[in-house]
Amino acid sequence: MANQLCGAYTIDTISTGTTIAFAMECFEKGIITTEDTGGIKLHFGNAEAMLQMVELIGKREGFGDVLAEGVEVAAENIGKGAQEYAMHVKGLPLPLHEPRGKTGLALSYALSPTGADHLEIPHDPFFETDEGLKSFKPLGIVEPISALDLTSRKVRMFMYLQQLYNMFNSIGICIFTAHPFGPVSINQLVDYINAVTGWETSLWELLKVGERHSNMARIFNLREGITSKGDRLPARIFQSLEGGPLEGKKIDVQEFRQAVKSYYEMMGWNQAGIPHESKLEELELEWAKHLIPEKARMSSSD
Repeated sequence: MANQLCGAYTIDTISTGTTIAFAMECFEKGIITTEDTGGIKLHFGNAEAMLQMVELIGKREGFGDVLAEGVEVAAENIGKGAQEYAMHVKGLPLPLHEPRGKTGLALSYALSPTGADHLEIPHDPFFETDEGLKSFKPLGIVEPISALDLTSRKVRMFMYLQQLYNMFNSIGICIFTAHPFGPVSINQLVDYINAVTGWETSLWELLKVGERHSNMARIFNLREGITSKGDRLPARIFQSLEGGPLEGKKIDVQEFRQAVKSYYEMMGWNQAGIPHESKLEELELEWAKHLIPEKARMSSSD
């Protein structure tokens, strides 16, 4: 029913769900009360309260008007330490995929230009077995990598796959068309593009499209004031999981920061996450360097 209501109000299901979950935690911590919610008891498990809040968000009524601004702005407006419970990156709420068990996903959340995006790359379990790796061998990803690995091998894998997914977005196909989700292999996709366009392009050239995508998105963000300080994860992700088969697992802060630094270096960016002029020239994007504000050039990563 909540999903149906979100469709009716044309609001995002992931953001709505995460924002209501945030409000429920704030309610249970005593940060907000029934005086704020209009009498609604926002406890976890209260399905009726959840449905009521979806309606209020859709209509921008009562406390729903506060939550309709999104989890980042809502936390700032509520105050009282609510920011601690606002699970977002660059203002985009975390979806229901746990990065402490899938470190490539942690990189996706932190390094996506749009925030906590779970569709930057395929998720880590695909790369733990030879069978799962079959689809990605044309990219040079040929050896299994643990879902919990956060070394330079995982960063390299993330960078290549991010460029692949950027290419999917650029040519306008759904990830469920191509392997491992769909019937079309990476090499077949190149053949299809050539057949449709007559370009005689190559996988290398198409991956360069994906790399340009990353660099242009980065420069757009820098122009809009979104710097390397946004390449972060909520503090909770650096705390241990409390139950399940991965109980005690967390992302190590220093290991994560080193992975982000390695990503910048592999991408040809400086320590502040700004593309080097030589990288832009290599990608024939030298015109874009003039869009990078001087204050962004002077910033450094946290």
